[in-house]
Amino acid sequence: MRFLNLTIADGIPDSKTVWNFKEHLTDLELIEPIFNLFLKELDKLGLVVNGGRIIDASFIEMPKQRNSREENKQIKSGETPQIFTDNPSMLAQKDLDARWTKKNSIRFFGYKNHIKIDGKSKIITKYHVADASVHDSQALEVLLDDTDIGQDLHADSVYVGQNQEATIEKHQMINKVHEKGYKNAPLTEAQKESNTEKSRTRARVEHIFGFMENTINSMTLDCIGIKRATAHIGMMNLVYNMFRKIQLSV
Repeated sequence: MRFLNLTIADGIPDSKTVWNFKEHLTDLELIEPIFNLFLKELDKLGLVVNGGRIIDASFIEMPKQRNSREENKQIKSGETPQIFTDNPSMLAQKDLDARWTKKNSIRFFGYKNHIKIDGKSKIITKYHVADASVHDSQALEVLLDDTDIGQDLHADSVYVGQNQEATIEKHQMINKVHEKGYKNAPLTEAQKESNTEKSRTRARVEHIFGFMENTINSMTLDCIGIKRATAHIGMMNLVYNMFRKIQLSV
């Protein structure tokens, strides 16, 4: 009501109307253009200050699917199990796009919200939605663009690798990704100190995911399919930028 300047006397849209409106935005794939339009307005206000870039990803969990091993094998290979095809009501409840993955021995099912933020203002400047099995580093090429030339790039050590280094160099960025130790080549004390210093900047992205989880409660979804998940996650990123704009304007 505050956002739309409505009063109790006005005709307030009910939940079904809001749901239908969101479905139209999803079907027409308008969430990302709206996100970019609002980002341009933030840029005009001088809130995107080009204080380096930080990249990270977070899991967006979906309701777990109770499928057989054979059904999961077919889904993973891009096929639709025959039992789903023969039963439309069952198919309507199955997310064939979400995937399982494991991190620190914990299994997740759903998608990932890959984001790039302005390191100083903590404004999200670009995002990419993928299923949870896609490694964080695979989104690097998608997230970086010509606006990043000359910027520091902060990210954790999952973004280390020859391909990632080549991508960072191609975009003429200053590589400040955390260094990674290996079994036969552990980090030196100097490298550890360097990572600690880099963490002071990289940790700013965690504030964003904390806001999404604790304030707008959007780290779990109950929709079906990557198209709806992409729309919801894009809207979540847009809402975060709206809140951040208010914080920066105070």
